[in-house]
Amino acid sequence: MAETSSTGSAGTESVERAGDNKTVESDVLVEPLSDSLPEFSEYVPEALRPYWESISQYPLVGALVVAALFYIAAFLIRGAVVRSVGRLAASTKTDLDDAVLGALKKPIFNTVVLFGLVLATKVAQLPAGTDLIINLLLSAIIVTLMRAAFAMSGALLDALGRNHHRFSLVEERTVPLFDLITKLLIILLGSYCLLMIWGINPVGWLASAGIVGIAVGFAAKDTLANLFSGFFILADAPYKLGDYINLDSGERGRVTHIGMRSTRLLTRDDIEITVPNAVIANAKIINESGGPWEKMRVRISVGAAYGSNVHDVTALLEKIAADNKDVCSHPEPRVRMRAFGESSLDFELLAWIERPEDRGRISHELYMQVYDGFNAAGIEIPYAKRDLYIKEMPTAV
Repeated sequence: MAETSSTGSAGTESVERAGDNKTVESDVLVEPLSDSLPEFSEYVPEALRPYWESISQYPLVGALVVAALFYIAAFLIRGAVVRSVGRLAASTKTDLDDAVLGALKKPIFNTVVLFGLVLATKVAQLPAGTDLIINLLLSAIIVTLMRAAFAMSGALLDALGRNHHRFSLVEERTVPLFDLITKLLIILLGSYCLLMIWGINPVGWLASAGIVGIAVGFAAKDTLANLFSGFFILADAPYKLGDYINLDSGERGRVTHIGMRSTRLLTRDDIEITVPNAVIANAKIINESGGPWEKMRVRISVGAAYGSNVHDVTALLEKIAADNKDVCSHPEPRVRMRAFGESSLDFELLAWIERPEDRGRISHELYMQVYDGFNAAGIEIPYAKRDLYIKEMPTAV
């Protein structure tokens, strides 16, 4: 009796362990999506089912028929979508519908054809590898839809960014942020579908991803710092695409790209500088394109000799600025006398220009015109002089 009891206990323990293993496996694996797919016969109308039953007796022939039918259906469905969206595109002034139409043509055709191949594979009744082929075809469908979603989201965000007067939330500077968020959501949703197709429970992967994420966070802390800095730059908007900025580290140029990892500047030497966002986030930024407009003011410092008529000097400098075609008429140029210098009367010509990147060229032109104008008007531009007075000559011995 004792031995029987012992055996029964061991058997119960074995059953319990087997049950534990089954539970663990069920936590990792779920029913593959291919097992829940309908049969092609469910799509066949009642009037055509006798013909289909005759064809289905030959699995390979039935598979070819199914593939051919869906191939024809792909052409018809794509044509219907193109015609309907094309009519809408012809009646609108925006190019958004054209971009959507271009992004939908290929995915619609490929999705219908691939789904037909899935059903054809089930009809073929292959001796081995049916589940693997179906899972691969379903994965290809998900990848095709993800690529289409990427293209459509990009076109939509570009259109909303250009029409920022109507959609104030989506601006040119915030488009990269929304683009990143949209792509992350598409990738997460697509990854979830792929895991379900292959019968993998996402919950277990998420738990493992949390542990891996901590390790990756320590290993890629600089990359993450640039990533979070990119979010803050897009949210705080110290500059936007097209702005001309100066950094306290010496870089100066027009912003050509704002990414999540770095910002690119195009200098006046046509050299592109890539600056990590973490560096910019901690730097002093001078935005020359900021303010109520993109215009900026240049300052031309010039000295006139003592004894010069200050009114004539002021009028001449104002005329030089007004005659320069690259100087803005509004705000109008102005001249200020700044100081009595050691050897000159110090004046400053203040002139507005349209674009900050033209500062060097226009300053050069104004300096040359001031020099020529002063020479023509007989106004001396003095330089540092020293007068030496000798009170007494030494006597010869």
